[in-house]
Amino acid sequence: MRILVTTVALPGHFFPLVPLAWAGRVAGHEVLVACAAEFVPTVLGSGLPAVSTGPGERFDDVSADDSPAAGVIEQRTAHGRVFGRMAARNVPGLTAIAKTWKPDLVLSERAEFGGPLVAAKLGLPQVELHWGIAELPEYRTGAATELTRRGLPAPPTPERRLNPWPPSLRKPYAARHDGIRTLSYNGEARVPDWVMRPRRRPRICLTLGTVVPRNGSSQVAHSAVDIVRALCGLGADVVVAIDDRIAASWPPLPPAVRHVGRLSLSQVFPACDVAVHHGGQGTSLTALEAGLPQLVLPVFDDQFDNADAVVRAGAGVRMLPREVEPSAIAERCAEVLESGRYRPAAEVVAREIAAQPTPVEVLDSLSFGGLRNVA
Repeated sequence: MRILVTTVALPGHFFPLVPLAWAGRVAGHEVLVACAAEFVPTVLGSGLPAVSTGPGERFDDVSADDSPAAGVIEQRTAHGRVFGRMAARNVPGLTAIAKTWKPDLVLSERAEFGGPLVAAKLGLPQVELHWGIAELPEYRTGAATELTRRGLPAPPTPERRLNPWPPSLRKPYAARHDGIRTLSYNGEARVPDWVMRPRRRPRICLTLGTVVPRNGSSQVAHSAVDIVRALCGLGADVVVAIDDRIAASWPPLPPAVRHVGRLSLSQVFPACDVAVHHGGQGTSLTALEAGLPQLVLPVFDDQFDNADAVVRAGAGVRMLPREVEPSAIAERCAEVLESGRYRPAAEVVAREIAAQPTPVEVLDSLSFGGLRNVA
């Protein structure tokens, strides 16, 4: 079977696809990732073959604005329109690739709408990897607006949706999604030696993903250095997982900061006592997979729903944008560190995640009669 994988040019969207794509290769299938030209090096870094669909769309409009004037519905719809423009730009390149390479199946992450359009046009089965807790109908509404404006149909409904969130945390709309086990992929990142050694003090990991730190309108991003300094006052080691280029622009930090820069979260989280983060899909699930308590500072889109899921599970706490202030964050983090109730709850979710079907098992179901008798 030939599997064409499509993704927008954001690591947080592509990384959840990597274990499934690799499972396809392990099972003997051919896999090809199609993405915007500037994202090809990121895909190649995962060890997967990549092909360019052409120039990508600028991400300036994918805002992480958490100001009171930025309504959640309006914000999500605006982001959907950005993804719709990306899809419209990618459709010609994707169509040419599909006609030449002749895939048997198109696998897309939920914000990439070009692949589903091409699959529908060519009569190919299409599967969606559905990241995040939120339903996000605004994405599809916004994308449809941009696509129809350019003479293209609205995004089709996928034949199957694969959902890595444990069933107990999903919302009712996702009850019929097919489960898939989270196996975190974090890109190219060296594992520091201190991860392997016993820790003498509590360890806090702060990470804000790839989009939030680049957006100066986010209060969380704007206060990141002050948040780090406040966390250092808790008598714990602090590690900051952030893009090396952003870390290079920061002023000197207190000695309690053990590391600043890229980190492999799936390796680092098991060696920590609490994760402070923005509520992104990958970060939230990687922490749950590790049974790690969380303090979530959501900024936009699905991050609020992901934070709510962590709270519902009893695995951590959240703070809304209006509550974000460095000293208050340190106080809530201290609460999570000192309480004995969050880790056991997180470990319950970790066991539920481990019981989900592996990517290899899911690929078997797609290959042998699970989709229009694809073989």
